[in-house]
Amino acid sequence: MFDVIWTDCAQETYDLLKLKALQSRANRKQKQKTKSTKDEGLFKQVHNTIQKLKSNTRHTGLHTHEYDDLDHPYNQNEKVFEAYAQNNTPGAYRVFWCYGPLKGQLTIIEISPHP
Repeated sequence: MFDVIWTDCAQETYDLLKLKALQSRANRKQKQKTKSTKDEGLFKQVHNTIQKLKSNTRHTGLHTHEYDDLDHPYNQNEKVFEAYAQNNTPGAYRVFWCYGPLKGQLTIIEISPHP
């Protein structure tokens, strides 16, 4: 089990997605609708991706692979990885992460739609 460290950018994005999901849920409950909104679904997918990363960075559902376009925040010689929060969706969200700064930790660098 890894401890998760967040960059400011990743934490802001996660918090914004969570806020949108909570607002959508409250609005949906007020209108007495049962079907989850896109905002709720997106947050759930991103949250589940991070939970899977915490327990197994090689989980097959994450489709984890190296990503070269971001710099490692602690050591330029180390690798940055991309994990899928969504797949087969226009602008599918990805979670970019790396190991460190300490053993047993991983850092969420960025959460963003696929370019």
